[in-house]
Amino acid sequence: MTGPAADRVAERFGERAQITESYGDTTIDVAPADWIELLTHVRDDLGHTFFDWLTGVDDPPESFQIVVHVYNPEAGRRLLLRTRVPREDPHLPTAVGVYRGANWHERETYEMFGVIFDGHPHLVPLLLPDGFEGHPLRKDFILAARVAKPWPGAKEPGESGHGSPSRRKTLPPGVPADWGPPDA
Repeated sequence: MTGPAADRVAERFGERAQITESYGDTTIDVAPADWIELLTHVRDDLGHTFFDWLTGVDDPPESFQIVVHVYNPEAGRRLLLRTRVPREDPHLPTAVGVYRGANWHERETYEMFGVIFDGHPHLVPLLLPDGFEGHPLRKDFILAARVAKPWPGAKEPGESGHGSPSRRKTLPPGVPADWGPPDA
Protein backbone atom coordinates (compact mmCIF):
# COMPACT_ATOMS: atom_id res chain seq x y z
CA MET A 1 0.00 0.00 0.00
CA THR A 2 1.17 3.49 -0.80
CA GLY A 3 0.02 7.04 -0.32
CA PRO A 4 -1.06 9.10 2.67
CA ALA A 5 -4.74 8.06 2.48
CA ALA A 6 -3.86 4.37 2.62
CA ASP A 7 -1.45 4.95 5.50
CA ARG A 8 -4.02 6.89 7.53
CA VAL A 9 -6.72 4.28 6.93
CA ALA A 10 -4.30 1.53 7.97
CA GLU A 11 -3.41 3.49 11.10
CA ARG A 12 -7.05 3.97 12.09
CA PHE A 13 -8.54 0.60 11.08
CA GLY A 14 -5.57 -1.74 11.42
CA GLU A 15 -6.50 -5.32 10.56
CA ARG A 16 -10.15 -4.35 10.07
CA ALA A 17 -9.30 -2.87 6.65
CA GLN A 18 -7.77 -4.62 3.67
CA ILE A 19 -5.92 -2.05 1.55
CA THR A 20 -4.71 -2.78 -1.97
CA GLU A 21 -3.27 -0.76 -4.82
CA SER A 22 -4.12 -1.38 -8.45
CA TYR A 23 -3.11 0.80 -11.39
CA GLY A 24 -2.31 3.69 -9.06
CA ASP A 25 -5.67 3.63 -7.27
CA THR A 26 -6.31 2.57 -3.70
CA THR A 27 -9.05 0.07 -2.81
CA ILE A 28 -10.17 -0.38 0.79
CA ASP A 29 -12.30 -3.32 1.93
CA VAL A 30 -14.03 -3.37 5.33
CA ALA A 31 -16.72 -5.37 7.09
CA PRO A 32 -20.28 -3.99 7.05
CA ALA A 33 -19.93 -3.00 10.73
CA ASP A 34 -17.10 -0.61 9.75
CA TRP A 35 -18.79 0.79 6.63
CA ILE A 36 -20.11 4.10 7.95
CA GLU A 37 -16.97 4.72 10.00
CA LEU A 38 -14.83 4.25 6.86
CA LEU A 39 -17.00 6.56 4.76
CA THR A 40 -16.96 9.23 7.46
CA HIS A 41 -13.19 8.90 7.95
CA VAL A 42 -12.33 9.31 4.28
CA ARG A 43 -14.68 12.29 3.96
CA ASP A 44 -13.80 14.19 7.15
CA ASP A 45 -10.18 13.21 7.79
CA LEU A 46 -8.84 12.48 4.30
CA GLY A 47 -10.67 15.10 2.22
CA HIS A 48 -12.57 12.74 -0.09
CA THR A 49 -15.58 15.04 -0.16
CA PHE A 50 -16.78 14.25 -3.67
CA PHE A 51 -19.10 11.24 -3.81
CA ASP A 52 -18.97 9.81 -7.33
CA TRP A 53 -21.04 6.61 -7.31
CA LEU A 54 -22.27 3.58 -5.37
CA THR A 55 -23.37 0.25 -6.81
CA GLY A 56 -23.70 -3.43 -6.09
CA VAL A 57 -21.87 -6.38 -7.57
CA ASP A 58 -23.44 -9.82 -7.45
CA ASP A 59 -20.79 -12.23 -6.19
CA PRO A 60 -22.52 -15.63 -5.97
CA PRO A 61 -23.05 -17.83 -4.16
CA GLU A 62 -22.55 -16.07 -0.82
CA SER A 63 -22.64 -12.29 -1.11
CA PHE A 64 -23.06 -8.94 -2.80
CA GLN A 65 -20.30 -6.36 -2.84
CA ILE A 66 -21.24 -2.75 -2.27
CA VAL A 67 -18.76 -0.46 -3.99
CA VAL A 68 -18.34 3.29 -3.52
CA HIS A 69 -16.07 5.60 -5.50
CA VAL A 70 -15.04 8.87 -3.83
CA TYR A 71 -12.64 11.63 -4.86
CA ASN A 72 -10.43 14.17 -3.10
CA PRO A 73 -10.57 17.27 -5.35
CA GLU A 74 -7.65 19.04 -3.63
CA ALA A 75 -5.25 16.10 -3.87
CA GLY A 76 -6.67 14.70 -7.12
CA ARG A 77 -6.88 11.19 -5.58
CA ARG A 78 -9.58 8.54 -5.87
CA LEU A 79 -10.56 5.81 -3.45
CA LEU A 80 -12.60 2.70 -4.12
CA LEU A 81 -14.36 1.54 -0.95
CA ARG A 82 -15.97 -1.90 -0.70
CA THR A 83 -17.85 -4.10 1.70
CA ARG A 84 -19.74 -7.39 1.41
CA VAL A 85 -23.23 -8.24 2.59
CA PRO A 86 -24.50 -11.82 2.80
CA ARG A 87 -26.87 -12.89 0.03
CA GLU A 88 -29.37 -14.41 2.48
CA ASP A 89 -29.64 -11.19 4.56
CA PRO A 90 -28.39 -8.26 2.46
CA HIS A 91 -28.54 -5.36 4.92
CA LEU A 92 -26.14 -2.42 5.18
CA PRO A 93 -26.44 0.94 6.98
CA THR A 94 -27.28 3.78 4.62
CA ALA A 95 -24.50 6.14 3.52
CA VAL A 96 -26.94 9.03 2.96
CA GLY A 97 -25.98 10.61 6.30
CA VAL A 98 -22.36 10.77 5.15
CA TYR A 99 -22.79 11.50 1.43
CA ARG A 100 -26.19 12.89 0.42
CA GLY A 101 -25.47 11.84 -3.15
CA ALA A 102 -25.73 8.19 -2.10
CA ASN A 103 -29.54 8.50 -1.92
CA TRP A 104 -30.48 7.55 -5.47
CA HIS A 105 -27.55 5.15 -5.83
CA GLU A 106 -28.76 3.16 -2.82
CA ARG A 107 -32.31 3.17 -4.16
CA GLU A 108 -31.08 1.79 -7.47
CA THR A 109 -28.93 -0.85 -5.74
CA TYR A 110 -31.92 -1.83 -3.57
CA GLU A 111 -34.10 -2.18 -6.64
CA MET A 112 -31.62 -3.96 -8.90
CA PHE A 113 -29.90 -6.25 -6.35
CA GLY A 114 -32.25 -6.37 -3.34
CA VAL A 115 -29.72 -4.90 -0.89
CA ILE A 116 -31.56 -3.14 1.94
CA PHE A 117 -29.96 0.07 3.22
CA ASP A 118 -31.09 0.36 6.84
CA GLY A 119 -32.03 3.90 7.83
CA HIS A 120 -32.43 5.15 4.25
CA PRO A 121 -34.88 8.09 4.23
CA HIS A 122 -36.94 6.85 1.24
CA LEU A 123 -35.94 3.36 0.11
CA VAL A 124 -38.46 2.85 -2.71
CA PRO A 125 -38.02 1.68 -6.31
CA LEU A 126 -36.47 4.23 -8.63
CA LEU A 127 -36.29 2.85 -12.18
CA LEU A 128 -38.51 -0.18 -12.76
CA PRO A 129 -42.26 -0.06 -13.44
CA ASP A 130 -44.73 -0.51 -10.58
CA GLY A 131 -45.32 -4.15 -9.75
CA PHE A 132 -42.02 -5.40 -11.18
CA GLU A 133 -40.94 -8.53 -9.35
CA GLY A 134 -37.37 -9.57 -8.75
CA HIS A 135 -33.98 -7.91 -8.92
CA PRO A 136 -32.77 -7.83 -12.54
CA LEU A 137 -29.04 -7.36 -11.93
CA ARG A 138 -28.72 -10.51 -9.83
CA LYS A 139 -27.01 -13.27 -11.72
CA ASP A 140 -29.80 -15.70 -10.83
CA PHE A 141 -32.50 -13.46 -12.37
CA ILE A 142 -34.03 -15.27 -15.34
CA LEU A 143 -34.34 -13.07 -18.39
CA ALA A 144 -37.71 -14.39 -19.55
CA ALA A 145 -37.92 -11.88 -22.39
CA ARG A 146 -35.06 -13.69 -24.11
CA VAL A 147 -37.15 -16.84 -24.15
CA ALA A 148 -40.41 -15.17 -25.20
CA LYS A 149 -38.81 -13.26 -28.09
CA PRO A 150 -36.84 -15.20 -30.70
CA TRP A 151 -33.11 -14.76 -30.39
CA PRO A 152 -31.79 -12.73 -33.36
CA GLY A 153 -29.37 -15.50 -34.26
CA ALA A 154 -32.05 -18.21 -34.41
CA LYS A 155 -31.46 -18.83 -38.12
CA GLU A 156 -27.92 -19.98 -38.62
CA PRO A 157 -26.28 -20.45 -42.00
CA GLY A 158 -27.66 -23.57 -43.60
CA GLU A 159 -30.87 -23.73 -41.54
CA SER A 160 -32.97 -22.65 -44.49
CA GLY A 161 -32.33 -26.04 -46.09
CA HIS A 162 -29.81 -24.60 -48.52
CA GLY A 163 -26.09 -24.51 -48.09
CA SER A 164 -23.94 -26.01 -45.39
CA PRO A 165 -25.27 -27.84 -42.31
CA SER A 166 -26.20 -25.74 -39.30
CA ARG A 167 -24.27 -25.40 -36.09
CA ARG A 168 -25.55 -26.65 -32.77
CA LYS A 169 -28.42 -24.47 -31.54
CA THR A 170 -27.74 -22.66 -28.27
CA LEU A 171 -29.88 -20.58 -25.98
CA PRO A 172 -29.03 -16.93 -25.46
CA PRO A 173 -27.06 -15.91 -22.36
CA GLY A 174 -29.09 -15.82 -19.14
CA VAL A 175 -31.59 -18.49 -20.18
CA PRO A 176 -31.59 -21.79 -18.27
CA ALA A 177 -31.23 -24.94 -20.38
CA ASP A 178 -34.76 -26.16 -19.55
CA TRP A 179 -36.43 -22.98 -20.89
CA GLY A 180 -37.47 -22.28 -24.44
CA PRO A 181 -39.29 -24.12 -27.16
CA PRO A 182 -39.09 -27.91 -27.13
CA ASP A 183 -36.66 -29.45 -29.61
CA ALA A 184 -38.37 -30.62 -32.76
